[in-house]
Amino acid sequence: MSQQATELIVDANWLGENRGEVILVDTRPAKDYYAGHLRGARHFDPFPFHHKDTSERGIEEFGGQLQWIFSALGIAGRETVVFYESESGMRAARGQWALEYAGHPRARMLDGGIKAMAGEGLTTEVEKFAAVDFQIKAREEILGTYPRMLEQLGRRDVQIFDVRSDAEYYSERVRAKHGGAIPGAYHQDWTAAIAADGTVKSPAELRAQFEALGLDPANEIVPYCQGGYRAAHAYLALKIAGYPRVRNYLGSWAEWGNRDDLPREHPRRK
Repeated sequence: MSQQATELIVDANWLGENRGEVILVDTRPAKDYYAGHLRGARHFDPFPFHHKDTSERGIEEFGGQLQWIFSALGIAGRETVVFYESESGMRAARGQWALEYAGHPRARMLDGGIKAMAGEGLTTEVEKFAAVDFQIKAREEILGTYPRMLEQLGRRDVQIFDVRSDAEYYSERVRAKHGGAIPGAYHQDWTAAIAADGTVKSPAELRAQFEALGLDPANEIVPYCQGGYRAAHAYLALKIAGYPRVRNYLGSWAEWGNRDDLPREHPRRK
């Protein structure tokens, strides 16, 4: 991206100028973090923390999980927190979205990740920090749940966005009890939002791409994938593109596709 910083994403230049004022969180697997990470980075791999229950009780448990995680990471709620991985991937996006959902006002992703910081050497030193008492203030307006989606199916002002692979969308690769897709969903693989250099595409490129799919900026857009990670990246890309009303469906197909009581359709390749 050409812009140095937005409300969701920062680039290497911005990080270089503001390094002492941020908490860096490395979201890669632990073995990669301990093999070498950006100086001062703390570690949190979001992948072990799958959460596919978006019932009222499930979302309450998810909030408790986030409060524990961000407290353990020493995030108080006043600092800028920058999540990164090797490039602008789903792990860093999931971290950014989760902290934003938890009510933190300055949750960001490092655009391009470690690849964008090629001039900086990595370190194996793990700096000490203290845990704090993070208090969640859930932003329900950026969360998609199955009850809400079921209620809104077919509404003209709500568009569902399937960002799984083509094989998953067309039920050629089934990762739940049922194959298929949520009825009426628009589809594009989440990686279409990533440029060749590993950064997120520009706002203009993303906007043109999404509008060509038929996604209307005036509507509420709800991306989903298998577990809400790729959908978190789509959430970020849509917001960068200027879509103001976006919700990440946390449970995604791991929830929808494993329930017998939710409707499905079965798209076929033309």
